[in-house]
Amino acid sequence: MSTPSDLQDTFKRRIDGRRLRLFSVLAGLYLAQGIPGYLLVAAVPPIMRELGVSRTAIGLLALLMIPLTVKFLWAPLVDRLKLMAIGHRRSWILPTQLGTVLAIASLVFVDPTNVTAILVIGFVIAVLTSTQDIATDGYATLALRQEDRPVGNAIQGAAVAFSVIIGGTLSLLLYGWVGWQAMVLTIAVVSVLPLFAIAFMPEDADTQVFRPAVKPSLKSFLQRPEAVTVLAIALTYRASEGLVKSMEGSYLVDAGLPLSAIGYLSGIAAATAGIAGSFIAAGLVRRTGAGGTLLLLGVLRTICFLLFSLHAIGHLTGMWVLLGAAGFQTLIRYMEIVALYSLFMSVSSKDQPGTDFTILSCAQIIVYLIGSVLAGSLADRFGYVVLFSISTIISAAAVIFTVRLLAKLSRIDKQDPEAASCGELKAHETV
Repeated sequence: MSTPSDLQDTFKRRIDGRRLRLFSVLAGLYLAQGIPGYLLVAAVPPIMRELGVSRTAIGLLALLMIPLTVKFLWAPLVDRLKLMAIGHRRSWILPTQLGTVLAIASLVFVDPTNVTAILVIGFVIAVLTSTQDIATDGYATLALRQEDRPVGNAIQGAAVAFSVIIGGTLSLLLYGWVGWQAMVLTIAVVSVLPLFAIAFMPEDADTQVFRPAVKPSLKSFLQRPEAVTVLAIALTYRASEGLVKSMEGSYLVDAGLPLSAIGYLSGIAAATAGIAGSFIAAGLVRRTGAGGTLLLLGVLRTICFLLFSLHAIGHLTGMWVLLGAAGFQTLIRYMEIVALYSLFMSVSSKDQPGTDFTILSCAQIIVYLIGSVLAGSLADRFGYVVLFSISTIISAAAVIFTVRLLAKLSRIDKQDPEAASCGELKAHETV
């Protein structure tokens, strides 16, 4: 006869088994959508340049970022419609991933110098992976319990880092070893493997979300004060990062750092920092909350930017200072994503999890890209000192603004318990 202790142990094993399966599924799904993206943005451009394609033409590949930044426009459709009887989120993830694999494979028939064809196929891939991302984020938001969100988001960050290695570094190595067609087919086959994760998606969170109480829409998001408050954080917290990151490589070159060292810093070292930073951040979020982690990382980021400024002025010298600031900033950037995404999940409604999370993630990407676009002209016109000084000031201001917004979020939590229970706003309570 089973004792209460035996039953408790059995229940615990089942819970642990479900968590492990869920984490494995999320790792596969996020890896699946990351590999094609880094194939297009990290591997294809240098291949095209080596074959003599103009920098102007290669620059057009930036257009592939458009679906990533505007996917919130069709996110309500993904939350609203169930395409097949295999499950709401599954019914979107399966066809979009299959379509992505076929689109990658079709690159076999395209010469890597054919910019138009690569743009068309790349845009199809970008739309498919963006749509899959909406469904996956919605699923993760529902399936992850509050205490598991930091680990879930760390897995997402680590998957991105592995995507850089597979889609970028491995693709370039394969191109050098076996050529364009064999490389493309290999990456297509690798992209098939994460499809097996769909078969193991835990069903409890997947099936309970269909027929939401409120029709998913952008308007529904904007009607919730807690969601709008976090949107303000998403639009400001990373406003300084694009200014520095987009010019980091150029500054390292101008400072005399060898290209081999820069390549290592932006390649394997960055991926390693991404994997490590993601899981370090998960521990911080579980200990101090998403809000507390964001504040700590914001202060550290501001110090990194200050080091860049002091180096550009000449008050600090030596390559190790510069390498340390650049490497630590990469680590911080991955850690921020874990904390931000945990905060985003905490205010995402169960009626439209994909829509809410997508709006917030798109917001922080858009503000990052705006900074990246402006950075070059600021550096050319005013120099690195002004660029890095402005970034430092904006970063410090964003930290102060975030403190105030988190305090406002806490007041909303206390005034509207229903909103708190819907979005589980306790992710910021430690601030």
